[in-house]
Amino acid sequence: MKNYENVTIFNHPLIQHKIAILRDEKTDMKKFRELVEEITTLMVFEAFKEVPTKTVQVQTPLELTNQKMVADDAVTIVPILRAGLGMVNGVHTLFPTARVGHIGLYRDEETLEPHEYYCKLPDCIESSIAILLDPMLATGGSAVAAIDFLKKRGCKEIRLMNIIGAPEGIEVVAKAHPDVKIYISTLDRGLNENGYIVPGLGDAGDRLFGTK
Repeated sequence: MKNYENVTIFNHPLIQHKIAILRDEKTDMKKFRELVEEITTLMVFEAFKEVPTKTVQVQTPLELTNQKMVADDAVTIVPILRAGLGMVNGVHTLFPTARVGHIGLYRDEETLEPHEYYCKLPDCIESSIAILLDPMLATGGSAVAAIDFLKKRGCKEIRLMNIIGAPEGIEVVAKAHPDVKIYISTLDRGLNENGYIVPGLGDAGDRLFGTK
């Protein structure tokens, strides 16, 4: 796969350790959900080293001091329904007051093309960094469509976060939206004939919500 300036693939050993457990078919729903949240938190910590801040005055027991804090509405969380919901709490661990929008997409099983069925975003989306969440980046179609929807609604800065990505999907998104920063915790081998990531971890939505 070509190296893209807007793509970051993490190789952190703590993330890789959790990915190994996440992949295991014997990992139950509760543990799977916890791991998705933990991996997301680790990714956000690395990806937002330059989050917008503001300076405030804080009275310590000893004196008044200036201190940096995360700016109000600095980020907005936007999960792609439904699997992206599993990553929301992982972001909220670090940005507990972040507002949450939702984008609903479904993939045509024959054409693999995405279709929007729901979109609800907070008013601050135009001035904040949108963290677009989806555990899996497979063909890239849903991610490209979701980014298109966000831009049409005035969002100017978007960061896509996926736990596992296939080279095919990464290239599609990186080419279509070179201004969007893409963060992937693990790069897998590729897609099978059904458009699923291999070795992957199965259907993330089914494993998160017990619907398989």
